[in-house]
Amino acid sequence: MNEPRVNIPEWTVSELSVALKRTVEDAYGFVRVRGEITGYRGPHSSGHCYFALKDEGAKIDAVIWRTAFGRIRFKPEEGLEVIATGRLTTYPGRSSYQIVIESLEPAGVGALMALLDERKKKLAAEGLFDEARKQLIPFLPAVIGVITSPTGAVIRDILHRLADRFPRHVLVWPVRVQGDGSAGEIAAAIAGFNALPEGGRIARPDVLIVARGGGSLEDLWSFNEEIVVRAAAESMIPLISAVGHETDITLIDFASDKRCPTPTAAAECAVPVRSELLTRIDSLARRQLSGWVRGMDGRRTELRAAARALPAADELLALPRQKLDSLSERLPRALHANAQIHYKQYLRCAARLTPPLLRSRVRRDRERLTNAGGRLTAAVRANLAAHRQRIVRDRERVATLFERGSVGMARLTERRFAALDRADKLLAAFSYQSVLARGFALVRDPKGAPLRSASAINPGQQLDIEFSDGRATAVATEAHGVPVTPRQPIRPRSRRYGSTEGQGSLF
Repeated sequence: MNEPRVNIPEWTVSELSVALKRTVEDAYGFVRVRGEITGYRGPHSSGHCYFALKDEGAKIDAVIWRTAFGRIRFKPEEGLEVIATGRLTTYPGRSSYQIVIESLEPAGVGALMALLDERKKKLAAEGLFDEARKQLIPFLPAVIGVITSPTGAVIRDILHRLADRFPRHVLVWPVRVQGDGSAGEIAAAIAGFNALPEGGRIARPDVLIVARGGGSLEDLWSFNEEIVVRAAAESMIPLISAVGHETDITLIDFASDKRCPTPTAAAECAVPVRSELLTRIDSLARRQLSGWVRGMDGRRTELRAAARALPAADELLALPRQKLDSLSERLPRALHANAQIHYKQYLRCAARLTPPLLRSRVRRDRERLTNAGGRLTAAVRANLAAHRQRIVRDRERVATLFERGSVGMARLTERRFAALDRADKLLAAFSYQSVLARGFALVRDPKGAPLRSASAINPGQQLDIEFSDGRATAVATEAHGVPVTPRQPIRPRSRRYGSTEGQGSLF
């Protein structure tokens, strides 16, 4: 049995944990670890993130402090394979070791594509890529907002292409188009242009162009961030995306109102060609002038034809002139006689009228007129209110009667159709045509009257016999009153199938 080693130094648990922590941190320091994220449930309420990295044979705990989480461009997601850079340390509370991550990046292009595909499906499910959200690009914008790097060749290509096609006022919002913080700057630029007021000191753009040159998937990743895609989808200003080359596809292309393969193509989509517009306007002006000239010539021809069909002015005015001359001779005498009559009436009225009488009469009439006006106004208002109420009641009553009438008419029509159908069936049942179809015949005299007995038939009388399929003419050869021998009942004959009695053989 081994003796216990009494010369080994004695450690407390805390001292041993501190020593292990110092040893691990001094031996490894900063490390880069590749693995798959597992157990990630989002940031903690404190802002820190806790999860683990695993591969086929092992697993290590990981933590991202709140201060570092805001700086990380690629946020952790469950199942994503990443390369984590950080410090290796221990956690004495659980006697385990962990990595404190300070930067995080996907492990290769495959992981980026998987993350891109998953993010695309998520945003598409929210409806950010729906065609119904797309806005029309203005035909000729007055102000164009460009969001790109101010030092690259992209802004020069856009300005040069705009100057060649149709010079417009351009506002450039300089941003970084790759690297940490670039996605936030692009989203802030889109929101900033949308926040400009109409008619403000800085003109609000009519269309926005988000542009960048070509690059790898990692270089263009800023335009795949959710913050940029959501800002593009929420933009009230029509937005054109021109990121990368023809084969480069980013998520902002799906959220923008129009996607162009290159920044130069975006400038071509933003404005038309000025020379082509001038040529088209000139052509339309010539066509309009030619149509106006042809219209005036047609109107002039119609006016001349109408003028030739009208009678001369002297012929139209001859009779009115003669009547005017006759009346002008009678007018002075009539005026003088009328003035004498009115003068006599005036003298008679003036004798009965005095100023005090007129003033009192005017005063009474004014008072009566005022009272009548007040009563009339009140009566008109009351009558108007009553008419309005009656109109409302009548409208409701008419609507109710219309609904009841519609229902009643439908029911009456159904009953009438049912009665008509029953009458048709009854007519078919009582019609003599059905009797004729069963083998009977209708006998009529030469006048067409039906004969119901043999006593009504005379010898030699011509008869009209109607069958179910036509008519026949016959002549009576016997005198009326001849008794008819009763018809003997017909006994059924037995069927013979090889034997004289019984049913016989069926074969």
